[in-house]
Amino acid sequence: MKTVFLIILTLFLASSLQAATIYKWVDQNGVVNFTDDYNMVPPSYRDKVEVETRKDIPEERVPLPAQAVTPRGKEEEIRTDIYGRDEMWWRDKVRPWKEQLKEATENYEKAQKNFTKKSEEMSQTNFYGRSRSQTKWDVMELNRLNAEKKKHEVQMNEAREAMEKISKEAKEAKANPDWLK
Repeated sequence: MKTVFLIILTLFLASSLQAATIYKWVDQNGVVNFTDDYNMVPPSYRDKVEVETRKDIPEERVPLPAQAVTPRGKEEEIRTDIYGRDEMWWRDKVRPWKEQLKEATENYEKAQKNFTKKSEEMSQTNFYGRSRSQTKWDVMELNRLNAEKKKHEVQMNEAREAMEKISKEAKEAKANPDWLK
């Protein structure tokens, strides 16, 4: 029984200490790339790939995606405003207002289309053959659609005002105006 246990233990340890193969290549921009999956190497670089076998690294069960390393001297400096806030900070600040403006505009256009459609239906209807309750119902529907349009118009104006305020704040902080686009 002890022998079987030792054999299983030896096989288990041996399987976890297999050699790892790493593929390395340099792309046209001078970026050094590494992967442990040959299929991740672009076909145009496969003839230039360097293969390294490492015996001290346990084999991974899931292949990792290719990773790029930027050569020295080409690193992009992180730009900030005068308060140290970077592009991502400004984009995160303006994003919800952009989304609100887009959604409110779409909803406004939809309500406007429904309002116009209902108005045209009513203008082509012969009111003499209709009941008062049906006419009243149609007028209530027009009022509801008009109120919906106004609600979305308020949301659009709120988003525009907030974005204008952020734009002024960015200008005062000397942030790049492109960060708000």
